Amino acid sequence: MRTNLSSKIKLDSIPSRYYAPEDEIELAALTREEKIDTRIYETSAEGAEGIAEHVVHAMERAEAKRGKFVMALGAGNSVSGVYAELVKLHQAGKVSFKNTVVFNLCDFYSEDGESTSTMTLLKENFLDLVDILPENIHTFNTSCPRQQVGAMCRDYEARIENAGGLDLCLCQIGAHGALGLNEPGSTASSVCRLVLLSAEQRQNVSNTYKVNNAPTTGLTLGMSDILASRRIIAMAWGENRSAIVAKAVEGEVTASVPASLLQTHSRTTLVLDINAAEGLTRISHPWLVTNCEWNDKLIRRAIVWLCEQTGKPILKLTNQDYNDHGLGELLAIYGSGYNVNIKVFNELQHTITGWPGGKPNADDTYRPERATPYPKRVIVFSPHPDDDVISMGGTLKRLVDQGHDVHVAYETSGNIAVGDEDMMRYIMLNDYIAPLFGFDNENFKQKSKEIHDFLANKHAGDMDSDDIRTIKTMIRQAEARTACKWVGVKPENVHFLRLPFYETGAIKKGDLTEKDIEIVRKLITDIKPHQIFVAGDLADPHGTHRVCTDAVLAVVDECKDEEWMKDCRIWMYRGAWAEWEIDHIEMAVPISPEELRFKRNSILKHQSQMENAPFLGDDDRLFWQRAEERNRATAALYSSLGLADYEAMEAFVQYHPIPD
Repeated sequence: MRTNLSSKIKLDSIPSRYYAPEDEIELAALTREEKIDTRIYETSAEGAEGIAEHVVHAMERAEAKRGKFVMALGAGNSVSGVYAELVKLHQAGKVSFKNTVVFNLCDFYSEDGESTSTMTLLKENFLDLVDILPENIHTFNTSCPRQQVGAMCRDYEARIENAGGLDLCLCQIGAHGALGLNEPGSTASSVCRLVLLSAEQRQNVSNTYKVNNAPTTGLTLGMSDILASRRIIAMAWGENRSAIVAKAVEGEVTASVPASLLQTHSRTTLVLDINAAEGLTRISHPWLVTNCEWNDKLIRRAIVWLCEQTGKPILKLTNQDYNDHGLGELLAIYGSGYNVNIKVFNELQHTITGWPGGKPNADDTYRPERATPYPKRVIVFSPHPDDDVISMGGTLKRLVDQGHDVHVAYETSGNIAVGDEDMMRYIMLNDYIAPLFGFDNENFKQKSKEIHDFLANKHAGDMDSDDIRTIKTMIRQAEARTACKWVGVKPENVHFLRLPFYETGAIKKGDLTEKDIEIVRKLITDIKPHQIFVAGDLADPHGTHRVCTDAVLAVVDECKDEEWMKDCRIWMYRGAWAEWEIDHIEMAVPISPEELRFKRNSILKHQSQMENAPFLGDDDRLFWQRAEERNRATAALYSSLGLADYEAMEAFVQYHPIPD
């Protein structure tokens, strides 16, 4: 069984020589814009394995010199994969941590002693699973009186100094370039201190630790403490880190991006997966640092970039524009800028279609979808019970209106995204209405009382009861059915898969297993679709989309040699966080102003996911606002390149099964 197939999306258009060159001379050329030693891996799992090897080597050198190894550890989700690799090495007898001294990089502060602690994750993921001595584990006194915090921080730094200083600091880069809890504004001279948590940090704490009332303050080693470490290894995974990584690695050293201060440290290594690295010049604009391996996607990206640099549409670009911006190589290959312009313009023009299921009885030579068969059997896979309308509501409506047999499959229940207040609205409504219709029975009263009592005694971090999770699931299913009815999907074509990996009752989900794959396999093989639409949202901060996508792609990979699958096309859409880059887009479906309003109304059917949705992330916009602005931005980009000017567009990329 293959997993993590979704990572292939980016790798299709990025030759390995750009991120993993074997030649040192070529590496020096590729990285000349990078001011930090940066290592790029295809996946975060491979990156975590590489970091673990670096940690072990650093440990061996330190123990050989000083008889011990001292390191500061971050506890975010990004670091957990590294800890898993270190635990594997320990369990295999390859490494011992008896001579290791650990200092917690940061923690949350609460004077009443009830604060969530990063040590919980550190112990669960690492410290309790290896042979480190308890007396060698150091952390903050997170409940000392406020007036003693300053002295406690000085004592914490003194303990590090008495241990011989840090041999290694292992940390992750936050959304705005934070290291530990050193948010923008933290200078190179900042020391261990008490800090106020930002709204985004508090949201991340709530998501990670499943608490309703996240702490407001925290304790962190300062940038001066981190930079004093003999070795620093920082990491970042996922494209939602790509912009800040580019600033940290290639931008100016500034306190507004604390990670950029790592440029001043002589032994820092930054480890990225390909998605987090996509903002770096060697990945995003390789023509600026090397001779390129030109393919259609890279040429398209380069010409769109050239249009942005010159402020011109494609067909107005000149040979001089190419030469002035380092793209003269394309002139040599194609003879003139005009030839390249026509090539790229036609490619983009051919991605636009108002017939996402194919136009029957039409010449489909230059259309993204084939005309036959018609009508098509279509499955739209939606990770949560609203991703279908958020991501492709306009296309979904088109498919239904154009006569295709459209199925929507909701892969998870999405129940943890329903707030207690939203659920109680239904419970209280039933409490008042049920007696009016003669439903005032003892069982109903008892169940209602149990739910009221549970919520009254619920503490931060408590999992919902089975009854509450069931009710929240029913709420999301009802909303999904309402939205599907609004779009026109037949009731019998709405499927709730409830993949087991999601049903943990906690924010942290399980791993993808054969049970999940089998559920998806049964649906696909029963319907034998001509089209599959699946989420390709690698920017999803919680990872559910990636797991759901890998479940579908695993089945596609298994069935790729069957005749019906050979006649099936797989289209990938993006979610609420980002859109496909234009060099990837292979089908762009225009949306009129009326259709965009219709899409908004279909999203609004999911009332539990409006203002009270707990996982809106660090973006203040609601899901319908994000979707509209993203769709309008795609249309505006096409228009700026000299193509037709539409109100909005939904974009898709075709997925091709990996050949054996």
